[in-house]
Amino acid sequence: MTQSQQIAILEAFDAARAAQPRLPAIDIAERLAISEGELQAARLGRDVWTLPLPPSEIASYLPTLGRVKSLTRSRLAVLEQTGGYPELRGGAQTGLLLDPGGLDLRLLYSHWHWVCLIRDAMPSQDGSKEWRWSLQIFNQHGCAVHKCFALETPLPSAWDALAALGTQDTPAFTQSAPRLKRPLPNAPDLAGEWGAMQDVHQFFALLQRHRLERIEANQLMEGHYTRALPANILENLFHQASQHALPLMLFVASPGCVQIRTGTLPTPQRARSWLNLFGDSFTLHLDDTAIDQVWQVSKPNRDGGVTSIEAFDAQGALVLQIYAERREGNPESSAWRQLLNELNQREAVA
Repeated sequence: MTQSQQIAILEAFDAARAAQPRLPAIDIAERLAISEGELQAARLGRDVWTLPLPPSEIASYLPTLGRVKSLTRSRLAVLEQTGGYPELRGGAQTGLLLDPGGLDLRLLYSHWHWVCLIRDAMPSQDGSKEWRWSLQIFNQHGCAVHKCFALETPLPSAWDALAALGTQDTPAFTQSAPRLKRPLPNAPDLAGEWGAMQDVHQFFALLQRHRLERIEANQLMEGHYTRALPANILENLFHQASQHALPLMLFVASPGCVQIRTGTLPTPQRARSWLNLFGDSFTLHLDDTAIDQVWQVSKPNRDGGVTSIEAFDAQGALVLQIYAERREGNPESSAWRQLLNELNQREAVA
């Protein structure tokens, strides 16, 4: 990034925030046709600092940050939750923050390219300026992996400790290549191996063995273990789950983080093209009008199998996964299966 490019980005950023102080950075970046990471990197030395620590060490700070808003987004879905991060588990390549019903995340460190500390000026009710601190993680293409925003005043000491480590080291981002569609490959052994699964976590190895994308596996197994559903079915599903107080697990994944929200759902609300769930401690924003495919997927396991709903965008990227709440070793909720059967029957009649 040249100095003139940096100045142009900063001027556009300042103008956008002056007009709309709470305008998300990703919206400003999209207006400028740059990545969100490039936008924040242009602010280095002015309210943005690089945190030059290994990903696992950065992750070890998360449980010390106090109450936060934790945010992960896929292409068409944004999951926000408030709470505190639980104790970090895992190793050098993956991190586990396990708190079903709270902040529940899976961290994939190989995708963590740049981590930064950000201080944003936010207007207060009395017109004075307040600072909003956040820790944000980006992949090599400048796509946000995960963000957390401080909610406590005064800030827990861990924020000051991170600020003391901040540098002005500039990240180098690369352009992401578009996902290229290909003819559906042959996988003659896929059905047999799929049916032999004893644990849903074996599914990732199954895809790797057959060199398949998730959406390709769903297409190959249609009529066996998968079923294509109307792309607009999610709003009805959320309404039904809300009315029946059925606890669900919502999975939203970025390139390097999976965030899971477990619990019952509020009544969905429509705002422009977005479908929203506004809960007491979470919010899901879903651009469901841009969803291209939705699949019902059954995976065998030793407890009688589990069923998920999976939504994909037009490029074949996973947007959202939905499961019924289930504890390991217990069978899947019969109410969840009944809800899915009823939805399928309604669609068949329609």
